[in-house]
Amino acid sequence: MTPGSNLPLNTVRVTVDVAAPVRLDVSALLLSADGKVRSDADFIFFNQPTGPGVSYRSGGGAAPDSVTVDTGALPPGIERIVVTASPDAAGQTFRGIEPTATVRDAVGGTVIATFTPPQLGTETALVVVEVYQRGGAWKVRAVGQGYANGLAGIATDFGVSVEEEPAPAAAAAPPAPPAPPAQPASYPASPWLGGATQPPPAAPPAPPAPVPAAAPPAGGKINLDKGRVSLQKNQTVSLVKGGRPLLTQVKMGLGWEPAFRGGNIDLDASVIAYGPQRNHIDSCYFGKLSILGGAIKHSGDNLTGEGAGDDEVIVVDLGRLPADATGLVFTVNSFSGQKFTDVAKAYCRLIDASSGEELVRFDLTSAEPQTGVMMAKLIRQFSGEWEMTAMGEFVKSRTVRGMVKPAAQAL
Repeated sequence: MTPGSNLPLNTVRVTVDVAAPVRLDVSALLLSADGKVRSDADFIFFNQPTGPGVSYRSGGGAAPDSVTVDTGALPPGIERIVVTASPDAAGQTFRGIEPTATVRDAVGGTVIATFTPPQLGTETALVVVEVYQRGGAWKVRAVGQGYANGLAGIATDFGVSVEEEPAPAAAAAPPAPPAPPAQPASYPASPWLGGATQPPPAAPPAPPAPVPAAAPPAGGKINLDKGRVSLQKNQTVSLVKGGRPLLTQVKMGLGWEPAFRGGNIDLDASVIAYGPQRNHIDSCYFGKLSILGGAIKHSGDNLTGEGAGDDEVIVVDLGRLPADATGLVFTVNSFSGQKFTDVAKAYCRLIDASSGEELVRFDLTSAEPQTGVMMAKLIRQFSGEWEMTAMGEFVKSRTVRGMVKPAAQAL
């Protein structure tokens, strides 16, 4: 599965295993129509492993933790069960340790789907998948929504009241470690509190300088509220402004120049559209200037790369894209065989088509002796908004046809 894709469930009881190279804390929340828990009883985790229609099983570190959902036993009014995960080690992010969720029939064990959220970075907690009801039928959806503020961030979003632990006071000499604090009745050793069974660490001599909110590390997710966003490789921006998803017409402008003392550079910009199973739907390029009923259009071929401004432009009407188009990968190829080491100042930028405002920009700062590059991707999220991720991944391919398979694998 890819982020935002869904599948029908043909069984009443499903189990979701969540595995990673490190030990995880896996939890589940039962949500009503307003997207919130009704009470603490709707929070299922290792110290509260059973609830109405949902149960948790620990793998003990030797096997994946799992959550089993019995849709026939869920209380009336429960419409979604979200399965979450966080690294067990305090402060560890998901960078390089992407988890894989395996959804299977809880009775027969048949695998229904698998999902690995792609290219995670500073996220310390994830909503991995959700089991949800739509039109009287139950489905499973790949989510992969990350939080940089841990499971507490997820808890807050879904209405769980999390009482933060006070920071330990600074002292000239560190005191003896205190005994573990007594747990509240509703949150015994809750992972939302960062593992409250562990004694708090001694206060450091001086706190580290805070990271400015305006400059998140690569991999962090931001939105358009503060204006134009300049992305680094593998960084993601959510196309949301003022709390509303951007679902209007946008332009992806791609540009390049010949390297110093180089000749003309004939590169071809394209976009490849994919469905929920990474299935190739269609490609828009200089030989096919309109696809998906006109929702995606190409400006035509630029044969030299000379001149200021965008060399080729692809217009995407996000609001008109068909529902099964969940992923778009923007590529650039050198049909003549010139390598990207002969190219300078390659970039892509997302523009609001109605206002001409530049929303997002990604400048390619490195080059490899290859003939193709995946510049950026747009992924439709489960909640309906789109996210843009800077890629900058080089491929040996002179045509868009040769990019279809590697781009699908990069979704």
